[in-house]
Amino acid sequence: MKYVLRDYQRDASTAAVRCFQSKGARNGLLILPTGAGKSLVIADIASKLDGPLLILQPQKEILEQNFAKLQSYGCWDASVYSASVGRKDINRITFATIGSVMNHMEDFEHFKNVMIDECHYVNSKAGQYKQFIEATERRVVGLTATPYRLCSFRGGSTLKFLTRTNPRIFSSVLYYCQISDLLAKGYLANLHYYDCTAVDMSRVRSNSTGADYDDKSLKEEYKRSGFYDKLSQTTIRVLKPKSGIPRNGVLVFTRYIEEAESLVNKLQSVGINAGIVTGETPKRDREEILEEFKAGSIKVVANVGTLTTGFDYPELDTIILGRPTKSLALYYQMVGRAIRPFKGKDGWVVDLCGTYRRFGNVADLKIDLEAPNSSRWCIMSHGKQLTNVMFQ
Repeated sequence: MKYVLRDYQRDASTAAVRCFQSKGARNGLLILPTGAGKSLVIADIASKLDGPLLILQPQKEILEQNFAKLQSYGCWDASVYSASVGRKDINRITFATIGSVMNHMEDFEHFKNVMIDECHYVNSKAGQYKQFIEATERRVVGLTATPYRLCSFRGGSTLKFLTRTNPRIFSSVLYYCQISDLLAKGYLANLHYYDCTAVDMSRVRSNSTGADYDDKSLKEEYKRSGFYDKLSQTTIRVLKPKSGIPRNGVLVFTRYIEEAESLVNKLQSVGINAGIVTGETPKRDREEILEEFKAGSIKVVANVGTLTTGFDYPELDTIILGRPTKSLALYYQMVGRAIRPFKGKDGWVVDLCGTYRRFGNVADLKIDLEAPNSSRWCIMSHGKQLTNVMFQ
């Protein structure tokens, strides 16, 4: 394989290989920030293992991207097994989606080494991942930029670090690197944050679990504050910055389809080409919109419930947060769309919903231990613990 690993990528790969090769190893985590080049890490791990390796991906877009990059490194003993991709081939290295694997479990019994990409989707209490992992003795390495998942219980909700769920799939942290370290080395793009909060979130109630905002209450605040107009006005201003240097694509996250439609209609009425992508957008339409976006013919994409993962566009320099959230993972994934490095990039995150006030700069998020010499991993920011605590 022809590629060059950075120091942290080499260390992550080494940690995973040791886990796979050791006797009695426990399932562990590799924690790599968005934009850290996990496809390189996957490729290097695969090159160092002699036996079969199964790599599970949560969705076809991520699978296709990682598989294409693996092949670009000269690795040809690899294949894809996924109904959504339209291919079902098994090789020494097999990229697959969990649903397709579960339909033919007997064909994958010989895979004793398994990697799970975006492993924060693994529910330790139930689901296909849990069933597959426990079907036979396997070593499992999970990759994620957000090593926690929402857990609800009587009286509230909390973000649980993946090594602290009960029950748990992942017992240890094999390797991690901090966002701030990669930024300091120039491996990620520096982002400038602009707090343009246009709603009063103190007026918005939480939902029944306390883990996010109530839809009815939020829509009432949108209406009271004139949020839709403020969203379109802000987007137009961003497209015409004082510097005179045009933005290289504006990706707007909205919570509801009516927000996205209102924004795009307004932009188009003033001659700005814009598109909408939702979870219901047909595959061909989605691909066409995103290709035109990357080519620059579409200046703005408003999206609902998608494009938080599996959207690889390093040139993207502008994110507008037009939806509030209590989810640290969602906030990080949205901001992460602009953190991938690109020559000359001046990254902007423009927040209209108070989420930046809640979570701050993602560079300040730290993977840490609650106490020295403990095994209780957590996420901290400026001394405040964000995981394994009740939602406020």
